[in-house]
Amino acid sequence: MNGIIGKKVGMTSVFDNTGRNVACTVIEAGPCIVTQVKTEDSDGYFAIQMGFGDAKDKNTPKPMQGHFKKAGTGSKRKVVEFRGFNIGAKTLGDLVKVDEVFQEGDKVSAVGTSKGKGFQGVVKRHGFSGVGGQTHGQHNRGRAPGSIGAASYPAKVFKGMRMAGRDGGTRIKIRNLKVVKIFPEQNLILVKGAIPGHNGSIVILEKK
Repeated sequence: MNGIIGKKVGMTSVFDNTGRNVACTVIEAGPCIVTQVKTEDSDGYFAIQMGFGDAKDKNTPKPMQGHFKKAGTGSKRKVVEFRGFNIGAKTLGDLVKVDEVFQEGDKVSAVGTSKGKGFQGVVKRHGFSGVGGQTHGQHNRGRAPGSIGAASYPAKVFKGMRMAGRDGGTRIKIRNLKVVKIFPEQNLILVKGAIPGHNGSIVILEKK
């Protein structure tokens, strides 16, 4: 599955051919540089490793600095492998641009990290409606989780019980998104719908 690495810029809307207003996510996709080409002989499978986004050398381990130096580039913020490229299509140090991978109308999958929301209750985290009415002395039970276990038997709370806890900040993959528009000069791609993560976060786009 081939793809590209990008950065979420924000959201906008465009009009399609039927005149409908379509909400889109703007992604600065690439250009990515090929930092390693894995082959059947050396690694047991064929894949292309790409780097995106500049990083400071002081924040990059020395082995990775040497790894990037072989490709003739500086330290990169994100490195991802893609297996769907044709053998011999790219070599070490080549640039991969968005219009080489995607075309308007393609179906893609987007991988991102959702916004971290910290410690949340059951209403926000799981969509509970709370206990309900505020009468009969329930002045402080509006957003309570309710019962979480049985009585003396089994005398425990079962694993997986939906309770309060840390919400967000997880890796999420959204499938079957449509590429609405591509601007090759600005390295921008517009994808229909929302993509997890805050503006400026890293997004991986995979072609189906």
